[in-house]
Amino acid sequence: MSGITAIGAYIPWYRLPRQAFAQAWGSGGGAGERAVANHDEDTMTLAVNAVVDLLNASGREGIDAIYFASTTASYREKMSASLIAAAADFPATVRTADFGNSIRSGANALMAALDAVNAGSARSVLVVASDMRRGYPKSDQESTFGDAAAAFLIGKTNVAVEIVGHVSLSNEVADVWRRDADSFVRTWEDRFVVQHGYEEWTKKAVKALLDKTKVAPSQITKAVVYTPDARSHQGMVRTLGFDPAKQAQDPMIGTVGNTGAAHALLMLVAALEEAKNGDKILVASYGDGADAFLLQVHATPKKAKAVSGHLKYKKTLPSYDKMLAFRGILQTNPEQPLRVEPWAASTTSWRDQAETLRLHGSKCNKCGTVHHPIQKICYTCRAKDDFTEVRLYDKPGDIYSFTRDNLAGGLEPPTVNCVVESDEGKCRIFTMGTDLDAMSAKVGLRVEFTFRKMHEGAGFHNYYWKVRPIQS
Repeated sequence: MSGITAIGAYIPWYRLPRQAFAQAWGSGGGAGERAVANHDEDTMTLAVNAVVDLLNASGREGIDAIYFASTTASYREKMSASLIAAAADFPATVRTADFGNSIRSGANALMAALDAVNAGSARSVLVVASDMRRGYPKSDQESTFGDAAAAFLIGKTNVAVEIVGHVSLSNEVADVWRRDADSFVRTWEDRFVVQHGYEEWTKKAVKALLDKTKVAPSQITKAVVYTPDARSHQGMVRTLGFDPAKQAQDPMIGTVGNTGAAHALLMLVAALEEAKNGDKILVASYGDGADAFLLQVHATPKKAKAVSGHLKYKKTLPSYDKMLAFRGILQTNPEQPLRVEPWAASTTSWRDQAETLRLHGSKCNKCGTVHHPIQKICYTCRAKDDFTEVRLYDKPGDIYSFTRDNLAGGLEPPTVNCVVESDEGKCRIFTMGTDLDAMSAKVGLRVEFTFRKMHEGAGFHNYYWKVRPIQS
């Protein structure tokens, strides 16, 4: 039996009420809010943090492949799954693959993982889907889209949720698309986007799955149905024969937004958090065709924060303008005092990958002192080249000292620079704070590491591990 053994998710700290879009454009606003990635987050950081959330629940034993899905990967030519594997500190032997170019790519990656496990070419595959799509300013998509990531572990051992059936249909239609040169998602008329695209092909896939598995809609405990917007969801659920009040999974349009390639999987994570033995779950994902899955629940999958844990922590973004600045759509004043110029060197980034991307420290084999950055000579006992690398990002710590820098510039001054004393050997690590009110920083504050983008320099993205107050 193959299926889901663990689940994970990541939802950014910031939310923007939809009324902010109405105020900006003088139009009617929608209800609820959408998740907005911080200025130091992108698709890669969301994915890595979802993977870390999953690993906190499942551990990393036996994982031999990582599949990544997105329509907004940070690089046009460079494998994202390899970057995620390195940041999450997997060995070079882990198999990596990217899926993209469709909001159905998350479901495609999940199916490919199941096929690999069933074929015996992988013991356990980690699937992560992450997206940060842009809608044109003043468009419905701008307020409907949201930023988030979802992760699953597929295997044959300790299976909590069996995937018992699947149907996949392909359909060529230009309903929603983005050309190579486009920054924003384009759409055709609603009748093609909703009626001839989403509604027509989701119905076909779900009907084919129910016929194939000989299961009636009344036997489904929870229907996880992708939707482009809140209005379309209710009608679709009724058309498929499900009771919206009892069987429909919350599409989270009002709390997180439509998260693209991650959306159906994020809804599934939320559904599985509340699932119990014996439940039957139907999952439908759309995008240039549709996928439908039938799942049989045997137990609640292993989880850490997942969706419910991340939804509890949030801060309202003060303005629509700030969201534009976070996305680089609105250029802020570049002449701030002592502006820090981004710099980078590819050779240095490659050479220091263990202590930056993987956040490794060196633990002295003689006296046990832990250092960061990695030291060839122990500064306690002077032992030379006698150490073992240890992973530090998955250990919490305390702020040992800090400064608030009002002159460093940036979008969120003051910048909080801090030295963190890790629970791993009291190792002190220099880093920066994020997802916190600068005035709440204090010595002794318990913090956890979170993967973030430092800046763009030398033509590539530079990532590191920052800290934020522990969210538990």
